[in-house]
Amino acid sequence: MRTTSNPIFRNLPQPQRGGGYAGFGSPTAGAPQFDQYGQPYQQAYQQQPYQQAPAARPMTIDDVVTKTGITLGVVTVMAIISYALTSMNNSLAGVFVGVGALVGFVLVMIATFGRKQDNPAIVLGYAAFEGLFLGALSFVFTNVKFGGVGGASLIGEAVLGTFGVFFGMLVVYKTGAIRVTPRFTRMMVAAMIGVLVLVVGNLIAGFFTPGGFGLRDGGPLSIVFSLIVIGIAAFSFLLDFDAADQLIRAGAPERAAWSVALGLTVTLVWLYIEILRLLSYLQRN
Repeated sequence: MRTTSNPIFRNLPQPQRGGGYAGFGSPTAGAPQFDQYGQPYQQAYQQQPYQQAPAARPMTIDDVVTKTGITLGVVTVMAIISYALTSMNNSLAGVFVGVGALVGFVLVMIATFGRKQDNPAIVLGYAAFEGLFLGALSFVFTNVKFGGVGGASLIGEAVLGTFGVFFGMLVVYKTGAIRVTPRFTRMMVAAMIGVLVLVVGNLIAGFFTPGGFGLRDGGPLSIVFSLIVIGIAAFSFLLDFDAADQLIRAGAPERAAWSVALGLTVTLVWLYIEILRLLSYLQRN
């Protein structure tokens, strides 16, 4: 399996040589199987054949679609609730953004480094807190920080833009217009690291100079930077699609679909925030 820029997919079990899935494959063909007395099963249980435990059902594209749909549904419901509550009480915005971002980040770290990406409780917990974060952040971007008017319209445009990019990149992947190669992967990882360094550097510079490097103050440079980040997020979908495709081909168990759902949701949330940020810049200007 190729390395992906999305850390959620990096710790997924790797397919074994020969097409089996690590940890879920059947015993090696032709190898003798022994019972607790050291006798081969074939001889010891001729009258009562040994019944092996049923293997986990392989993951399918339907599983990926279903689990991703459920995860995004939780994000959407929580975002709507968060936006509504924040609209009624603006002081909740900071609390929802802080709590949602912090808990969501912690859950992603637990899933990634604790190898619990396929745990539905963690995935749906992340979706709930990320929805809390997105609802409040959307209100801040469209109605507070940039003095936006018609915030619901901007949010609708951001949602349409996000899914438009998602399905567009899915078509690009399926048609093979851009192939995921090791070189392409290295370029994407380097681009993402570069963006992260610039964002952190801009944040640190903001403590000493108003606006930092000007990457997030709504000016012309901010617009260009957001366009670049949106492009990187869009192309990272190709790596995520490839990782999910490789899991299906390797015969990953059905439960692994939660891992794919988490990874895709993380990228979708990132893309939505950046598109919404860009739209708020354009509206202010």
